[in-house]
Amino acid sequence: MYKNKIFRLILSFLFAILFCQVAFAASNIALTSAGQSPDAMMVKVVLKKMDVEVDFDSAMDPAAIKDNHKVLIVVVGGSSKGLGAAGIDQDQEKARIEEILKIANEKGLKILVMHVGGASRRGTLSDLFLDTVVPHADYVIYVKGANEDGYFTKVSEEKKIPVEESETIRALDEHLKKVLGEWGVI
Repeated sequence: MYKNKIFRLILSFLFAILFCQVAFAASNIALTSAGQSPDAMMVKVVLKKMDVEVDFDSAMDPAAIKDNHKVLIVVVGGSSKGLGAAGIDQDQEKARIEEILKIANEKGLKILVMHVGGASRRGTLSDLFLDTVVPHADYVIYVKGANEDGYFTKVSEEKKIPVEESETIRALDEHLKKVLGEWGVI
């Protein structure tokens, strides 16, 4: 009987250690889409190649923003097909993003807005989500071609938001290293 108590105590201790390691391993970066394009998944792949773990869900529920999160990355790209696959319309997506931004602001998260689809991912639907998200940004990174109309230059000047242009999606890692490094999350 005494051996069973010791065994249970040791087992409880091991579970406690395991739980603490899982808690410490939780990512401090949340990643979601605004517009349900596949672009957020591309950013996740870039971050994975950088060995940066993120809590990713393209249709992240606002309640998924946790206290351990320090940064919210929102990848903007409107996709009618993606919205349909997610079973939502643009108004529902906009409301979801607004709620996530509200919670992120309340919790003091840094917000990185990314647009990686270039010129082909700009348009009325994407611009709706850009107009929703960018005013909350602490930093914006976009891929060359997305600023042909001067949108990001104008927003940067008006809102005093630092903006960087990446030559390609593959070159995003250097920009992410810079911004996330400055914010102390990598």
